[in-house]
Amino acid sequence: MEKGICELCKRQPVDLTVHHLIPKEEGVRFSDTAQICIPCHKQIHFLYTNTELAELYSTVDSLKHAPEMKKFISWLRKQPATSLPRMKKSNRLKRRRK
Repeated sequence: MEKGICELCKRQPVDLTVHHLIPKEEGVRFSDTAQICIPCHKQIHFLYTNTELAELYSTVDSLKHAPEMKKFISWLRKQPATSLPRMKKSNRLKRRRK
């Protein structure tokens, strides 16, 4: 895994993952990607469906300014770069998948 600066929270050095800005499941195989840390990547997928990501949050800038992510990023920036906080799926997504 590559280390670097997360495009969302700007923490460094962190292990980076590749986030497809438009999920492959939404029919776009070769979309733009972002290099983000594991906690940011998990939080994105715990908060939003693939359809929401494709329609509303298909850029790094839109993710940064999404109300739920903005709050999370603000909190995460105060954590050490080595921190891998436990994550929980949003209650909204839990209800949708039942």
